[in-house]
Amino acid sequence: MSTSVFTPASQVLERHQEFFYDKNVIIAGDIQDSYPAMMSANQVKIHCTQFHTYLRLKNSARGKYTYFSLLPEAELYAGMDTLIYYWPKTKSEAQFQLSYLLNNMPKGSDIFIIGENRTGVKSVEALLNQFGTIQKIDSARRCGLYHFQAEDRLAFDLNEWWLSYHLTIENQDIEIKSLPGVFSQKGLDAGSELLLNALIEHSDIIKGNVLDVGCGSGILSTVIGKLYPEITLTLSDVSSAAIASSQATLNNNNVKATVVASDVFSNLNDKYHLIVSNPPFHDGKQTDYTAVNTLIKEAKKHLKLNGYLCIVANSFLPYQTILDETFKSVEVIAQTTKFKVYLASH
Repeated sequence: MSTSVFTPASQVLERHQEFFYDKNVIIAGDIQDSYPAMMSANQVKIHCTQFHTYLRLKNSARGKYTYFSLLPEAELYAGMDTLIYYWPKTKSEAQFQLSYLLNNMPKGSDIFIIGENRTGVKSVEALLNQFGTIQKIDSARRCGLYHFQAEDRLAFDLNEWWLSYHLTIENQDIEIKSLPGVFSQKGLDAGSELLLNALIEHSDIIKGNVLDVGCGSGILSTVIGKLYPEITLTLSDVSSAAIASSQATLNNNNVKATVVASDVFSNLNDKYHLIVSNPPFHDGKQTDYTAVNTLIKEAKKHLKLNGYLCIVANSFLPYQTILDETFKSVEVIAQTTKFKVYLASH
C-alpha cells in the first residue's frame, strides 16, 4: 500500500520497519491512521484512548488486540518488549500517557516516540532524559523519531494527575475535575460560558432527556444537572480522559447521569428533548469538521418531536449554512465577537 495513506509520523516509522519484524510491540498515543493495524512485527497490541480511533481499528486484522481505555490493563504489557508512542497535541497529555506506559513497560524495553515538530515532540529529550539515553534517530516529513531503552520504570499514581477548580454559577458552587488533555482542563472556556448562560436564559428548553455531546470535563451537564435536577442526563465523548473527568465531576457534585464513550451518535440509541454541545473542530492539530457535521446532520434522528439542538461555535465557523439545510428553525440566541450560540429545532 502506498505510504501516502499514512500520516507523516507513520511514514517516518515505516522507514524503520525492519527493526520491528521480530519485536512484540505496543502502539499507543495519538494514533491518526491505520498503520498500527498494518505494520509488520512479531506481535502488535494497540491501546486507544480515543473511541473513534478504537472503532476504526477494532475491525482490522489486529482488532482482537486493540483496546480502548484510560489506562491499559496489565494484559496489554504481558510479553511485550517495544513501545511506539505517537506524541499528542499537548505536552501535559504526553507526560500523563508516557508516565503510565513507562510505569508498566519491562525494564530494557525499546521505546520509540514519534511526533510532528509543531506539536512540541522535541521536548521529549528533556522530559525523559532521566529514564535512559534518548536519541533522535530520524528527522523527516517535519517529524522527529526518538529512541531509548527504558533503564528504569517511571513512577505513576493516577491521583497525582487530577486538576480541580471551582465555579460559582447561579449561586451553585461547582467543583470541576479533569485530567491532562481534556478540554477546559484549567477553567471554564468562553464558548462554554456563553452556551451555559444562553441555556439558563432559555430554561424552557431544558427538560426531559438531555444529551451533552463532547462533554469534556462535564461542566455543561454538571451545571444543568444542579440547576434542573428533574432532567435525565447523558454525556458522551470520544476521549477516555474526558469520560473519566466527567464522571469524577458529576460524582463530586452529586449529579446523577450516564456517561458513555461514543463517536458523536455511534453508541447512542435514545431520543432526547435537548442536545447540547461545544463541539470540537480539531482532530489532533488538524482542522476537522467531521464530528460537528455528523452532530448537526444526524441530530434530528436523535431528537424527540419539538426537540432542540443547542451548540456554541466560533463565529468564523461555517455552521449556519449546514444548520439551515438541516433544520426548519435556526436562530442565534447569544453571541460575542468570537462565539455564537445556535438553537435549532425541527
